[in-house]
Amino acid sequence: MEISFIDSLRIIGALGLFIFGIKTMSESVQKSFGSFLKQMFNLMTKNHFLGIIAGFIITSLIFSSSSTTVMAVSFVNTGLITLAESVSIMLGANIGTTVISWLVSIFGFNADFSFIYLIIFAIGTPLIFSGKNKLKYVGELIFGLALLFLGLSELINSVPNLNGIDTVFSSFQETSLGFFSNVFFVLIGVFLTLILQSSSASIVFTQVLCFNGIISFEVAIPLVLGQNFGRTINTEIASVSGNVFAKRSARIHSLVNIFGLIWMVIALSVFPIVDMLDNITTNLFHTDSIYASLGAPIGIALFHSGYNIVNVAIMVWFIPQLVRLATKTIKSRGETDEEFRLEHISTGIMATPEMSIVEAQKEIAKFGKLTHRMKEHTATLLLEQNPKNVYKLLEKIKKYEDITDNIERDVADYLAKISQREMSEESSIQIRGMLSIIGDLERIGDIFYQISKVLERKFEEKIWFTPDQRKNIVEMFGILDETLVVMNKNLKTNYALVSKKEAVEAEQKLNSFRKKLRKEHFKNVEQGAYNFKNAAIYNDIFNSLEKVGDHVINVTEGVVGEI
Repeated sequence: MEISFIDSLRIIGALGLFIFGIKTMSESVQKSFGSFLKQMFNLMTKNHFLGIIAGFIITSLIFSSSSTTVMAVSFVNTGLITLAESVSIMLGANIGTTVISWLVSIFGFNADFSFIYLIIFAIGTPLIFSGKNKLKYVGELIFGLALLFLGLSELINSVPNLNGIDTVFSSFQETSLGFFSNVFFVLIGVFLTLILQSSSASIVFTQVLCFNGIISFEVAIPLVLGQNFGRTINTEIASVSGNVFAKRSARIHSLVNIFGLIWMVIALSVFPIVDMLDNITTNLFHTDSIYASLGAPIGIALFHSGYNIVNVAIMVWFIPQLVRLATKTIKSRGETDEEFRLEHISTGIMATPEMSIVEAQKEIAKFGKLTHRMKEHTATLLLEQNPKNVYKLLEKIKKYEDITDNIERDVADYLAKISQREMSEESSIQIRGMLSIIGDLERIGDIFYQISKVLERKFEEKIWFTPDQRKNIVEMFGILDETLVVMNKNLKTNYALVSKKEAVEAEQKLNSFRKKLRKEHFKNVEQGAYNFKNAAIYNDIFNSLEKVGDHVINVTEGVVGEI
């Protein structure tokens, strides 16, 4: 077998062009339709079959099943979708990943098509330099399509120069190992996907090899199975730093593909699947036999689609069982794992700012819930008399304050990375608002921690409130709770739909109550109703609660873009 260094570089370069073309197309589509993709995740994941359709459409549009599955894992991590909903998205992505092989099969192997990529370049290049973002993104999409077919054309022309490689593959065929030879080629397929980091590119490479007669169709089928399975590795890697839900989501994706791989390898050894594909290809598509050049790529695309459709049709009925199995195999590490880690940020910035902003928004919504929980613990601390419980609450509030500091830092870093990329004016305003929001949320956490230290001093020095003081502070905590409820509702809502009217009314109610307490407080101090230490602590607490209210209204102003 003699494969020259130049031949190797040509084929690597051709594959690189092909992969870069897919990447360019994917990113341009996400830039153009980022909002549409977000809405689809929200609207079409409530039903398993709609979720499958959503996964298929998204993968077909962005030309990357790995991006869709990683996106699903990331959205589970942020709470945008549930674990069960992510399964249907990933099942749909398994079908959507076959679009590239069909696109290449129908257009890419036509001898008259090789020159058309120059025309596509001519159309797309001027649009890239357009001042309008929409036209620019369309130009990038067209440019990526041209790169894809240029890479494919070079790949087709390069493969015949790999003299001797066909002898290697045919020698394995001649051993007639049946099931074991299929397993062997499946492993090669997995390896190819790991090397190329793109199942679409590795499957197209197999189509090219089969088109040029380098490998037989019987060898191509198990190769495609392995290449299809190799996608699961990317999802597992994406979940490594994720929380327990992200890991479970990735595990389910692996289980689905492991099951499909097992039954199909067995089926290949038992049933005449290759003959069935040959009949369908020649009779339904009216093309050459799969054993001929032009028929082979279509036969591979047909197998790739048929296998994934059948596997999805089987697995969709077992989603609850898959969720339970993943839950049993990946145990939760408790409160920290479930609530306080920002692992979805560790999975990296997504392809477009719009999709990354979704993750940031969901994390900020969780941040808001955390500050509300701090309020509940602080209010409980006010009335707690048991020393053991008091110090437990103090420790918990301190832990939460540390967490709020970390969340603010990590989310701010994440938003800073997003802001360095090209984005719309609307996205830029939203990021500025989010930076303001996390600053206010962190400050709310600081104030609750400061109140807890005041209450700790009150407890240790045995300073007691009068019944009226206690009643007033409890009532003010209740009013503050109303403002936090409104704030958290706004943080969970599409920012464009939020009105600050309700938040303003809640904040005005808090301010009015604080003015009332302040007036009564000065009057009681003048009359000597309580001592200096008592008065100082009481004054600190109700003033601090009013400051929390100020930051709460600032959060809603950040949501509506008033910064």
